[in-house]
Amino acid sequence: MAAGGLLWLAAALGPGLAAPRYSPDWASLDARPLPAWFDQGKVGVFVHWGVFSVPAWGSEWFWWHWQGERRADYERFVRQRFPPAASYADFAPRFTAHDFQPREWARLFRRAGARSVRSAGNIRYGLYHSLLEWFNPLYLSDKESGFKTQNFVLKKTMPELYDLVLKYKPDLIWSDGDWEAPDSYWNSTSFLAWLYNDSPVKDTVVVNDRWCNNCSCHHGGFYNCADKYKPGTLLAHKWEMCSSIDKLSWGYRSNMHIDELMDVASIIKELVQTVSFGGNYLLNVGPTKEGVIVPIFQERLLALGRWLDTNGEAIYESKPWRVQMENSTDTVWYTSKGAVVYAIFLTWPQNSVLQLSAPAPSPATQVSMLGLAGTLRWWQPPGEGLLVALPDVPPSPVSSQPGWAVRLEGVK
Repeated sequence: MAAGGLLWLAAALGPGLAAPRYSPDWASLDARPLPAWFDQGKVGVFVHWGVFSVPAWGSEWFWWHWQGERRADYERFVRQRFPPAASYADFAPRFTAHDFQPREWARLFRRAGARSVRSAGNIRYGLYHSLLEWFNPLYLSDKESGFKTQNFVLKKTMPELYDLVLKYKPDLIWSDGDWEAPDSYWNSTSFLAWLYNDSPVKDTVVVNDRWCNNCSCHHGGFYNCADKYKPGTLLAHKWEMCSSIDKLSWGYRSNMHIDELMDVASIIKELVQTVSFGGNYLLNVGPTKEGVIVPIFQERLLALGRWLDTNGEAIYESKPWRVQMENSTDTVWYTSKGAVVYAIFLTWPQNSVLQLSAPAPSPATQVSMLGLAGTLRWWQPPGEGLLVALPDVPPSPVSSQPGWAVRLEGVK
């Protein structure tokens, strides 16, 4: 990925005990409890917006593919679209942001589901930061030395990180560009110790796991592990799945096609699977160089928001249940909240009867459907589980709401 930003859905953080001092080593840093708002929030919006939005072609890695790899298709694109001898820096004046409306962005992200659980309208703010810079002379010199020198880190990366925290006080730092060098080069542990001990966001800030060339899925706050990471099982450590509406790029591409975009059903399926396995879901859009989030991206975000308006009770502040999915299928997924269990089904069942084998009902069991008033009739079939009589037709068209949730009380 390249430079961007992100917004995370927030939940109010209750009072807590004074945190211990953390030392600049992974054993100490990894012992820091993750601030509660992150796990409670579940849904975030990622924004990739930068100079790469000017050529708006191929990928947000445009500069590297063009000047680093010298790919013929990128060289041909620049030759056909820009003046001779154009450099990447020449794109910068065209990054105008003329139509950037931050309040409209915030309104869109809230409608997409990025709003506080307990405090309507509140959005937590995060910053993306790349440790490396492909063509920075200081970085290239350090790399040439086998990372035995740290001129780039000491003169650029670390001063920049400290400045970002002190100036913008982000709730989340999404680090990247870590893969070429160890933490001893990046000074990652020293920075994180300061962040957790003495920074203005020490009690609320959350970080990911991209802080050194062997950190991913091992060290840090929550785990990314890899772009579009899907573990397929319940993890013991908090994790995140970041995904992009444009399946081929994180930045805006003028040459994208409709069949290269995620549809609403795929977005909701990814969200439900991720949360069922204990993860958070981070969905990306790439604005244009003018600062416009194009209508097709808006439509996808708004569709997700409408689904969450109805079914968010099964997502926000939920926890994984003892069973994550029904009979190892990918059509019924479970979450829980205290004694309440939610069964989220992605396909409307035949004859409008939902069959659930994992929950064990009791005489006190009650079943209701999110978005509908009243309770649903249920009965216990021979063997395990229960059958639920759904409405004869889905309460909303399948095309506009691919996925529904039932609330189960009094089950084990």
